[in-house]
Amino acid sequence: MSAPTRTTGTLDLTVVVPAYNEEQRLGPTLAAITGHLRENESRWGDWEVVVVDDGSTDGTRDIVTGLADPRVQLVTSPRNRGKGNALRLGVAASRGARVLVTDADLAAPIEELEVLDEALAEGHAAAIGSRSVPGSTIEHHQHRVRELLGRAGNLLIRRVAVPGIRDTQCGFKLFDGDRARTAFAASRLNGWGIDVEVLQHFRRADWPVAEIPVRWAHQSGSKVRPLDYARVLAELTALKARAVRPADLLAVTLFLLMAVALYAGRWLDPAGRYLPDSLQDQNQWEWFFAVTADNISHFRNPLFTDFQGFPDGVNLMANTVMLGLSVPFAPITLLAGPAVSLALVMTLGLAATATAWYWLIVKRVVRQRGAAFSGAALATFAPPMVSHANAHPNFVILFMMPLIIDRALRLCEGERVRRNGVVLGLMAAYQIFLGEEPLLLAAMGMALFALAYAAVRRDAAKAAWRPLLRGLLIGGAVCLPIVAFPLYWQFAGPQSYKSVLHGDNAGNSPLALLSFAERSLLAGNADRANALSLNPTEQNAFYGWPLVLLAFAIVVRMWERTAVKALAFTAVAAAFLSLGPEFRVPLTDTVLPGPWALLAKKPLFESVIEGRVAMICAPALGMLLAIALERLAATRHLPTQYFGTLAVLLAVLPIVPAPLKTVERTAVPPFIADGMWKSYVGKGESLVPVPLPDPGNAEALHWQTAAGLGFKLPGGYFNGPYGDERVGIYGAAPRFTSNMLRDIRYTGVAPTIGVNWRAQAKVDFAYWKAGVLVLAPQGNDGVLRKTLEQLTGEKGKWTGGVWVWDLHDGS
Repeated sequence: MSAPTRTTGTLDLTVVVPAYNEEQRLGPTLAAITGHLRENESRWGDWEVVVVDDGSTDGTRDIVTGLADPRVQLVTSPRNRGKGNALRLGVAASRGARVLVTDADLAAPIEELEVLDEALAEGHAAAIGSRSVPGSTIEHHQHRVRELLGRAGNLLIRRVAVPGIRDTQCGFKLFDGDRARTAFAASRLNGWGIDVEVLQHFRRADWPVAEIPVRWAHQSGSKVRPLDYARVLAELTALKARAVRPADLLAVTLFLLMAVALYAGRWLDPAGRYLPDSLQDQNQWEWFFAVTADNISHFRNPLFTDFQGFPDGVNLMANTVMLGLSVPFAPITLLAGPAVSLALVMTLGLAATATAWYWLIVKRVVRQRGAAFSGAALATFAPPMVSHANAHPNFVILFMMPLIIDRALRLCEGERVRRNGVVLGLMAAYQIFLGEEPLLLAAMGMALFALAYAAVRRDAAKAAWRPLLRGLLIGGAVCLPIVAFPLYWQFAGPQSYKSVLHGDNAGNSPLALLSFAERSLLAGNADRANALSLNPTEQNAFYGWPLVLLAFAIVVRMWERTAVKALAFTAVAAAFLSLGPEFRVPLTDTVLPGPWALLAKKPLFESVIEGRVAMICAPALGMLLAIALERLAATRHLPTQYFGTLAVLLAVLPIVPAPLKTVERTAVPPFIADGMWKSYVGKGESLVPVPLPDPGNAEALHWQTAAGLGFKLPGGYFNGPYGDERVGIYGAAPRFTSNMLRDIRYTGVAPTIGVNWRAQAKVDFAYWKAGVLVLAPQGNDGVLRKTLEQLTGEKGKWTGGVWVWDLHDGS
């Protein structure tokens, strides 16, 4: 910001006093001010007092005119518009080389002017009286409630507008005259927020401000009313909104539109459309949101439920139900249903993640907004992110990660280590309630980047490690008490388990890193993508060979930059780790050990699907792209700009995502939807779908949410323990009858049902406390129906679109 135009030359000091209906207090105030200035003219030189009458309806103006002192000027406003307007008028009329702004109650005595003036003499552009810094004296306190509101307001102001200033609202401030006239002329607020706006102007202009302790005493007759605190909050909001650059607002809007476009099929009918590539995960996540809302509304433990996996139940903390969002979104879930709530969370969460990456890239990587937008878009809408967008909100709602990274970088810089350590601990605690595996992957990415950066810049590493370590210890001390009980519940509570087994090798094929994902708009290849991945929700690489080539070219061209080296190492190391404990060299039969073998059996890492480590590449590639685009934008060589931009387009266009596929949702049978089940399921009993719900078919979870969680289900789709070793498996611990019914569904072949099978079924039905068996139309339902008839000795009853067996009849 440019320096102000010099206009000083007539007076040494101007005192500006805003006044509204101050007939009782203004006279003594003016007498004190003018008396002090007259007695100390050798100290203050030529002076004036400007009283601004802000549309008073009493005798305020008469007090000023009655003084008949040419050095006391009156400026009037035709109507009351607020303190901000009055100060703007008064400062505009000032002629002093220094301008003192003081409230009409003179809560800080005029004698305190001397300590403020000393700060200006030392080179500060402004000196503001403060009641909150050491050395200040409060002789008469406000009412306790007002004092608490003031402190809360100042805390908020420090966070959103003027960090580092503890007391912005003390009405006793001395400014360099020209800078004051420039700042107040640029102000727009008419209310009490004017102090914040002007100080923010000084901060952005890099004009130094000193906060000086003063004597202060509350005066009766204050014009601040309880509603004014809300008005200040509104003004702060307006101030913050005006500070947003149009380019930033455009970026956020585009991110939201991109997220909406990706989920366009769902938004046509959130409750009636299903993402088929989510497999059964949409049913599962809607159930997670529904059961959390139900627990909250009934004041139940949000870490456990027995609505699924009945009667043993489900450890919700061990199932990533995203309590950090499912709890605050509980009212929406209860009002609009879990399908709408989940669709809203995933759409807004994806946009928020892109916005957070954009903010971090602008703050830490590049200044050029277009380059930052492109990098954030790649980090958020890269193929693996789009794959998980079908079904895994915990892997696409990552808005905390850029904030955590920035806070860690602040610690490396030694900036306010205690405060930033506390904030980092709070952020980590919240992220644990959003998703622990993404936090672990983010920590891996940050560690890889830090190792590479430290190897290149040992001087920076030497300066950073102490404050970083101290901040991490502080963060851990803050985080652990918050998450201690939930983590205890997760690892040692009811239905906890040791680890989830994903097979011997869930890593990526090297070809997956170079191929195109199914949902890539121009180059998508479903057959090849599915052949190289676990399923459509786990296409964890698929960046495409053009983008890989572009990244290689960027690294070679800009190798001199430390950040480029560190980002390149992070991306390559993460891609290599994602290959798993072993991988096959493409086009050969050669199998080589992978570095993941060193981590595969370690605590926490043993439950990670190693192919997901390649997701770390997305933000690394996004930042490399942003760096390259900023360099292109700065170059004056047109051929370089043209061919560079063309290369970026050719690399990125093939992986632009297509909207996620949606299909019409399978209708809930009337037996469930119309509440017909209620006459079959007694208190403490369960409704048993046939076959029992499992990760391969969890439609019964949709039945349950459609019924408002009115009944409980054995089986289900969740992670739970199996066997004496409590190994984690997907779904409930199998029983003989549930295994048999599942096998019939897939094979159409039933065993011979004899006495033993009937006896076992009776035991299993009793274990599940089954009130009714329900068989919906499906593949092999004829064999299933015949089997149930043999197991129960009863014919099924067709009602409400399903076959039912009422087990209260003695079966």
